[in-house]
Amino acid sequence: MGTAISLDLADDLPAAELDALAEGVFAWLREVDARFSTYRADSEVCRVGRGELRPAEASADLRAVLARCADLWGVTDGYFDAYATGRLDPSGYVKGWAVQLASDRLLAAGAPNHCLNAGGDVRVRGHSSAGSAWRIGVRHPWDATATCLVLTGTDLAVATSGVYERGHHVLDPRQGTPARGLRSVTVVGADLGLADAYATAAVAMGPAGVNWLAGLPDHQHAIVTDDARLILSPALQAG
Repeated sequence: MGTAISLDLADDLPAAELDALAEGVFAWLREVDARFSTYRADSEVCRVGRGELRPAEASADLRAVLARCADLWGVTDGYFDAYATGRLDPSGYVKGWAVQLASDRLLAAGAPNHCLNAGGDVRVRGHSSAGSAWRIGVRHPWDATATCLVLTGTDLAVATSGVYERGHHVLDPRQGTPARGLRSVTVVGADLGLADAYATAAVAMGPAGVNWLAGLPDHQHAIVTDDARLILSPALQAG
């Protein structure tokens, strides 16, 4: 998926069972990469983008993702746009969605205590192997070796969208130009796919994303602006 992925299984289960659970997670994420990658010419996303595959003939997963992206376009007033670059690219939703599904499968399989981290999009459930709540560091947008805050919790979906690694790659779909004003946006909720999309949309909005996130029900946020201000939701648990 073009990023580092780590999995911490904290349940006291036999090693063979833990290995099987881990392999299931990574097999699923490899499947998602093969289907949704915008860098693989043979992926379904690229084939749909080139008009070689009709969406109606695509896999159930791709059809579900496209439907969700259409819904998110409406919810975000067009700022979450899978076609913002001029070609189909649902990546702003897919990574979070894939990790959320992997976490849901771990829970159903009897592994309720885990942390799955895909390039800063994190889903935690239960407790760490030490029996404590999970601690999730949010990367400092100017210092890759530091965090700007740490979140704690036992059931959190944490997604971060920012411009500190790939530059201003998130486009303002209304202007067709790179969005500016917000250097890093972290959204915390219950569903990582939604959190991922909302973080991407807020970056695309620029400064207007601050008030938009403040009005988003059932979600918290942490924003670092281009001028180095840190803006936190009042109820966000940080430590």
